[in-house]
Amino acid sequence: MEEKKRLFEEFPPVSTQEWEAVIEKDLKGADYNKKLVWRTAEGFNVRPYYRAENLADIPWTGMAPDQFPYVRGNKPEGNNWLIRQDITVKDVHEANKIALNAISRGANSIGFKLEYDKPYDTIAISTLLNGIDQKAVEINFYNNKYHLPILEMLSKIPDIKGSLNYDPLTRYLRRGVWYINEGADMELGYIMVKADMPGFDTIGVNGHVFTNAGATIVQEMAFSLAVGAEYLDKLTEKGLTIDEIAPKMRFNLAVGQNYFMELAKLRAYRLLWANIVKAYGGKEENAKMHIHATNAELGMSLYDAYVNMLRTTTGTMSAVLGGVDSFTVMPFDAPFEIPTDFADRIARNQQLVLKEEAHFDKVADPAAGSYYIENLTESLAVAAWDLFNKIQDEGGYLEAVRKGMIQGLIKESAAKKFSNVATRRETILGTNQFPNFTESLKFTPEAWVMEADDRRDEKAEVETIVTFRAAQQFEKLRFATDVYAQDHKRPVAWMFTYGNLAMRKARANFASNFFACAGFQVVDNPGFKTLDEGIAAAREVKPEILVICSSDEEYGEGNALKIYEELKNETIVVLAGNPEGTADILKEAGLKYFIHVKSNVLDTLTEFQKQLGITK
Repeated sequence: MEEKKRLFEEFPPVSTQEWEAVIEKDLKGADYNKKLVWRTAEGFNVRPYYRAENLADIPWTGMAPDQFPYVRGNKPEGNNWLIRQDITVKDVHEANKIALNAISRGANSIGFKLEYDKPYDTIAISTLLNGIDQKAVEINFYNNKYHLPILEMLSKIPDIKGSLNYDPLTRYLRRGVWYINEGADMELGYIMVKADMPGFDTIGVNGHVFTNAGATIVQEMAFSLAVGAEYLDKLTEKGLTIDEIAPKMRFNLAVGQNYFMELAKLRAYRLLWANIVKAYGGKEENAKMHIHATNAELGMSLYDAYVNMLRTTTGTMSAVLGGVDSFTVMPFDAPFEIPTDFADRIARNQQLVLKEEAHFDKVADPAAGSYYIENLTESLAVAAWDLFNKIQDEGGYLEAVRKGMIQGLIKESAAKKFSNVATRRETILGTNQFPNFTESLKFTPEAWVMEADDRRDEKAEVETIVTFRAAQQFEKLRFATDVYAQDHKRPVAWMFTYGNLAMRKARANFASNFFACAGFQVVDNPGFKTLDEGIAAAREVKPEILVICSSDEEYGEGNALKIYEELKNETIVVLAGNPEGTADILKEAGLKYFIHVKSNVLDTLTEFQKQLGITK
């Protein structure tokens, strides 16, 4: 012990002020906030580092798991969660077969996605559940509008666990109408809560809708909590108590790929919901937030679809370490088809590896005490609470929807996301950055794959929101080229490389990735010794697009201008970069296209497609 003490004395503590002084020196006059402080889309700053002193004002750090306000989770020991597989029900016999197979291979929760307009009778439900041990496996139903008949059938099954996901409030924002009307829908909510089915959650809060519509994490949290609070308001007006309602609610959330932020989000959710329930007069033991989550479809892609496995693994880790009660890994092919058996198996195994090999189920709230994650949790909670209160000031969730407040905020954040993806401020690997040059679709996707999911009813009373995948705008672009190439020569983007080796390679790589995003055939070159050699080679190849790649200095002295003048009538000439001075000369000569890191990739590629006759 004495040796340890002497060792520590050799390394005296360093104060924050001393660290900051060294950082300022290393920055050599650069702005500290611009260089090192991250201004998040959620509206708060993230420091470049955190220290023990940053935990001093966070009240829950000394609390245990399963202790109000449940930041550290609902479980007193360990971190067990249910592995859920969702099944699209087209045929009840086939769906039952898939469910039994999933259970035999590790799933202990099943989600049946029913057909929306189809009434299901006792025989159909019995067929779905045939052979499933309801004591061991959680059963969940969603997507069907006939909630009451299904509830009545399920209520006759002893010991059934799971959920029914009755959520007219979020549906109202998606479709613009009630199932019947507000009063009748809330009356059905009363019946749902009153059902004598311990362990079966009947009221859903589908926060994933906000995520997949483009909301920020803070917006998603505030809107979901506002929906939850609205149910507490409306159902207590029907005569229920908070302690009856809250335990029957389940929040169905989506988890994206922002690893630490998504992990902290779940901790902050529990903190805020627990305080909301308590503020309404509920008991602390009834303030636990029941969370089911799945991967956000927003970040999934059609092209290079196997990358989706990496995306979903990241999100699954965030969710599990954040303490979800159950999780569905979205199969990698779900964005464009009903998942295959292979995709379902991989999705299940992703969770099984985390549980059985990585042992993520053994430690309760492993993020506890992390200076960074604890501060993220607090920042998210503060920001979401502020927005939640603004919604309450408007009269609550329903009034905010009727006034268009929530829709306006979501559309604004969605537009920003579209812009960020178009300009590659946000990267979708394999879609708007580093695409697979040789990939082309071998099938024609159904219309829904590349379009936003708009469920607005023709009788909608309010403005509605749509969900989408951020990759869709690039996928439409690339698929248009794939279709064109079925009957025409695939357009070639040809790299005219010369001069400085490092710069020509860097710019050729940049340009190759740029044009491959539209499905163009990319041809790189090792570098031409003279401009005349390159010009002759270009005339032989006859590419649809020619990209000049060299250093800024070697664009000057008339070099780039010569290439343009020689080839401008034979191909579309593009320059990689935006060289100061030289760019103005080239523009005066008629060169229109300069691609660089500030380019709007989507708009630029769309313009090239129009010029080449691929699109109109």
